[in-house]
Amino acid sequence: MRKPESQPEPIPVSIPLVVLDVREDGTVAVDVDGKPLDPDSGAGPWRRSSFGQIIDRATNEGTTPARVEVREADGTTFTDIIAPRRRRPSRPQPAPEQASLPVFHTVTGDGFVPGEDVAVAVVTGHTDASGTGTARTLIDPARLGPNASGGVVEVVLVGRISGTTIIRRLP
Repeated sequence: MRKPESQPEPIPVSIPLVVLDVREDGTVAVDVDGKPLDPDSGAGPWRRSSFGQIIDRATNEGTTPARVEVREADGTTFTDIIAPRRRRPSRPQPAPEQASLPVFHTVTGDGFVPGEDVAVAVVTGHTDASGTGTARTLIDPARLGPNASGGVVEVVLVGRISGTTIIRRLP
């Protein structure tokens, strides 16, 4: 006969309890698990408008969950669970000397009606017209990024009223 395997005792889940007692004058007394949470020295008392700062401090900047109980001066009570924020993988930041600033180019052309809406398009590729004069293309979303047209960048300006079309290559 086989002996039943012993099961470990389950560990109770415990999250901090943050209690905010709102006073008549709008100041707030804060306790975390029964211990006072005081504002930074010189900052003055906690106020209702400090709720975000209080929660950030009580949850280690949003990394741990907390049960929050707000006790209003009129006797009403609100309770909520604040979930931790999802951690995003940190991206390595380029060194300041490696960071590049965007380069802006000016594209100009004449023949537009003063004040008209001018469409701006970056060319992602080229196609040929058929024998009937019809042109067709398929747009690959992967080609919409930087240097999509193989390093040569063309910009098209189209006047919505005048129909003026300007095509320029960027340097």
